[in-house]
Amino acid sequence: MQALKSQGRNLFWACPQLPPSPRQTVAELEELVALWPRDTMSVIGSSLGGFYATVLAERLGCPAAVINPAVAPARDLARHIGEQTSYHDPSDRFFFRPEFITEFEALDPYPVRHAERYWALIAKGDEVLDWHEMLSHYEGARVQLLEGGDHAVSDFEQHIPALLEFLGLTPPTT
Repeated sequence: MQALKSQGRNLFWACPQLPPSPRQTVAELEELVALWPRDTMSVIGSSLGGFYATVLAERLGCPAAVINPAVAPARDLARHIGEQTSYHDPSDRFFFRPEFITEFEALDPYPVRHAERYWALIAKGDEVLDWHEMLSHYEGARVQLLEGGDHAVSDFEQHIPALLEFLGLTPPTT
């Protein structure tokens, strides 16, 4: 995104730290994008961010790119109630509360109404989420199904051209 912006593309990029509450997360994201032009905006998310990107895309009618998206966070995160540490900073602690499961259930965006608005990058080698389940939730979307890979999509850089093409952006020149 920085390379595209440095070439004069009028882009706004945000990657906020999200709170543990799903309800609060969606409220903050909706506030963040409230003034974005709906006809040119899109959202991108990976894992739980893919779930949130889908929630926003369904509510706002914009395209979304999802990478190994969490499709059943209420079920999958129920076993993590209690004190947790941040993935990127283990010294950052937070409490995942039981009511967050109900908040996830209330936000459930599936089935998606307009699959053509989605681009999904799904790795069969994802060690965290079931690729069959992810694929079934984005039936009809533009899907790149990786034969191997991992949850982090360690080779993500090679998929950037397809992502940019979906977003209607040309790759930056080097």
